[in-house]
Amino acid sequence: MATNSSSINELLQQINDQVIIVQFLVIFFFSVNMLLIVTFFQRPSFRTSARYILFAFMLLSDNSFLLVVTDILLVLSFFRVVMQVWLCIIVSIVVFLYNVVTPITLAAMTLERYVAICMPLRHAELCSRRRTVHCILIIHGISSIPCIVILSVFFASVSLGVFTQNMVCSVEMFILYTWHSDVRSAVSQFFFLIMCIVIFFSYYKIMKVAKAASGENKKSTQRGLRTVSLHAFQLLLCLIQLWCPFIEAAVLNINPILYVNVRYFNYIMFFLAPRCLSSLIYGLRDETFFLALKKKIKKRNSTFLPQIYSYILT
Repeated sequence: MATNSSSINELLQQINDQVIIVQFLVIFFFSVNMLLIVTFFQRPSFRTSARYILFAFMLLSDNSFLLVVTDILLVLSFFRVVMQVWLCIIVSIVVFLYNVVTPITLAAMTLERYVAICMPLRHAELCSRRRTVHCILIIHGISSIPCIVILSVFFASVSLGVFTQNMVCSVEMFILYTWHSDVRSAVSQFFFLIMCIVIFFSYYKIMKVAKAASGENKKSTQRGLRTVSLHAFQLLLCLIQLWCPFIEAAVLNINPILYVNVRYFNYIMFFLAPRCLSSLIYGLRDETFFLALKKKIKKRNSTFLPQIYSYILT
């Protein structure tokens, strides 16, 4: 009895420490994203460029909104807070939708780089502001397909009384049978296969242009090639995230403490990390955006520091 009690206390302490660490990471990444978003809206030139519009869209929808929603669900799940199933379904629709928006937006940003480098004369026409807004709407439409499939299968398998029950909200509650998991996995991996083909096709085409380019064009092409490579790595992390629920379900049957560690690792490595790479790829590696961000930080410090000094002196 004492052994079981000490194991439970150890598990609770571990959960508390992990939740606190995750909150610090989420707050830090959310603050960086907000700074990048403010920088985007303060420069009119960014709002007319397809690459920056897609970047800002991903920062708003995925790196900020989805980050906060999933963090709230993580905290509620850790502390076993229950909610009615109908409310959980509404929240899960957002999670399902924007979880797919991330890789599709990556594919769209990769295609934009492909057009800019391999078809520079048609870039202004194909990647106009209006077409980019239409692209964002198409991204939402395509991203809703896996969500519709998963929820349709769930609605067809449960009775109406389930929607008024109280449960801990998690993605696993929609997996009632083994074939539910198979359908979800098949749909998700089909989408990721298409997106991998898009990214590798763009990489191959840009690489051919890079070999033929020279001087300043070669430098720009090499930069675009590295960006596409980082997109591919980011997409790989998103793909691994698909397998995380299956790994966690298997570990849960073996050891609850190990399950907490695995879920904690998966959330940081395969959910937070891919979304933070977006800030690295465009917020820091892009020279134009980085200079605008640096200028904004200097301006803020120049107005903020004198206020501190005057406060100290008085």
